Parts: sequence; structure tokens; C-alpha cells
Amino acid sequence: MENPGMRKLGTFGIYTFDFEHQPAALVRDSVQELEQRGWRAVWFPEVGGREALTQAGYLLSSTERLHVVNGIAQIWQREASATHAASVLLADAYPGRHVLGLGFGGVRRPGVKPLAAMAEYLDELDTLTKESPNPAPQTPLRRILAAYGPKMLALARDRSAGAHTYHVNTAHTAQAREILGPDAFLGVEHPVLFEPDPDKARAVAREHLGPYLNTPYNIAKFRRLGYSDDEMAHGGSDRLVDDLVFWGDVDAVADKLRAHVEAGADQVAVQVIGTEPGGFRDAALAAAGGGAARARRPGRVEQSRPRFGRAPKGRGAVSICGSAARARPATMAPQPNDGTSRHFWRSA
Repeated sequence: MENPGMRKLGTFGIYTFDFEHQPAALVRDSVQELEQRGWRAVWFPEVGGREALTQAGYLLSSTERLHVVNGIAQIWQREASATHAASVLLADAYPGRHVLGLGFGGVRRPGVKPLAAMAEYLDELDTLTKESPNPAPQTPLRRILAAYGPKMLALARDRSAGAHTYHVNTAHTAQAREILGPDAFLGVEHPVLFEPDPDKARAVAREHLGPYLNTPYNIAKFRRLGYSDDEMAHGGSDRLVDDLVFWGDVDAVADKLRAHVEAGADQVAVQVIGTEPGGFRDAALAAAGGGAARARRPGRVEQSRPRFGRAPKGRGAVSICGSAARARPATMAPQPNDGTSRHFWRSA
């Protein structure tokens, strides 16, 4: 099911857990700063107690252009009627800016398989759409599904705008694109760590991956990705760690992220790890460099100064915010930021 509006998210976005742990005022400041620096989309999960669609509404109300993606809202956390009512209101209030990402997290229902549960949930949502007494939004509601295996990816292709994957390698991205076909959207989350020392980087990456390497669902997923049980033991092999967490200086991380795009991802949602709580924003801004262009109004782009940190001395800063500016010295005039280029902006 093609949805051209999904292309407006740009090639790179931010994925973060941090909003679960920040007071509302800091969440507002964080998303406003990210928007000002050129990021097109912010993704967040539903894990720590904050209700997914209420939080999406707050992020949307705090910004003007930013796309907000539930990555994901858990289907067993709320009835389809509640999801429908909230998501239709967000689509009406913030045309084209909210993406409802759905997954089968939450309190499990015994005896119900995830694929069947998701199909039934989508059936309910579609029925509610036809029977709703509320005004239909002028810009259609956009939904995507968390999907890894062939059957769930096919369901995402046929019943939504596309798929969202989490902690996968680039080979999976290529396989997912093949199943989704050329039109469906594919959003790929990937953790990154701005640390060039291999030992330090892998130590942090293994700490991050630890919970995922000890849960049955994720173990099964990693097996499907081609990793043996031995590679998943003891914190993960170097191959597994390096495939699932991209680390290095900013240039190296940017090159690795491009591999997902080349494999078929429409957007890569970058999860910055290895920072103190709340530090993802500073790291994201440093990665984008102090010169990331931001649009004040159509047809005009200005340079904005960094408020939080710089790229490490001696290294170029690479924008992974989806800017359409071409590689050039920082002294050159900024180019229009339409979010479509797969080039990275690099400051001298």
C-alpha cells in the first residue's frame, strides 16, 4: 500500500527512549531544538509508562513541522477503539505529521499469535474507520507495522503504509525491501555510538545489547538474521555487535548508516547510545554539526548555531538529519533543505 506522504519524513530521523524519563518541559525543549537543527522525524517507543498516543500529541503540539512516529504503540496496551479515536484526532489536528506505528507489545493474550492478533486489530481499525461518527481527516491517517518475518512484512505491505524494523542488520533491510516491494515504506532503527576506540565501543554496545540477547523473542530474531547461539553468548560476538551497533567517528558511522539506505530503507531512525540520560540530543546535534541548515519559511534556509556541543576536534561533522545540502565547505551558502537527498552535509 503506497503512501507518498511517508517520503516527507526524510532519509534520517532520531529514535529515542529518553522522552520516557524527561519532564515535559525538557521533552518540549528537546524536540524543538531537533526540529530547528533540521531533523525531520522523531521516533519513540512505548515502554516506560507514558501512553503512546498522548505523548505523540504532546510532541506534535510542541513543534511546527516535525514528523512524530510511534515506534511502536503496543496493540495489547489499548483497545482498537481507543487507538482509532486518538490517531484520527492526531491526523486531523496535525495533517501529515503523525505516523501510527503498531506492534504486538504489551500484556500478551494467551493463545493468540502475533500475526493473527495484528490482522484482527487492523480489521477492527478498518471497521471503526468506516463507522466512525467523527470527521475524517483531510490528510489520511498513516500507519506502519513493526515487522521482521516474511508474513508480518507482507501484512505490513498489504494493510499499512509499510514496515518498521528494530535492531536488524543491513542484510535484513535488503530482504525486507524485497518482500515489501518498491512502494511500501521501510523505516529501519539502528543504534549508533560516536566512539572510535574498538574496545570501548564494543563494551558500551554489549551493555546496550545485553537485554536483547537474553529475551526469547529477540534471540529468535537474531537467529533469523544469521547469528549462531555461540555468537549471541557472552555479550555477543564482535561480528554481531558491529552489525547491530554502528560505532566509530562521525564519518564512519555515517558511511555505515548509508548501507541501510542502499539496501532499501526509506528512512533510518538513528538511536544514539553511550550517553547520559538526555544526552541523545547533544550527540545528535554534534553529529549534525553546527552548520545544519534549517528552513525558516519556504524558499529560505538559514544557518543555525549549535547550542549543544560540537563535533570532536579534528573530525568533520556529518549531518544525518536528512538535509538536501550537498557536501561542501561550511563557508559556502546553504542549499535548500527538502529532506530528499541521501548525501550528508559535511562541515570543514
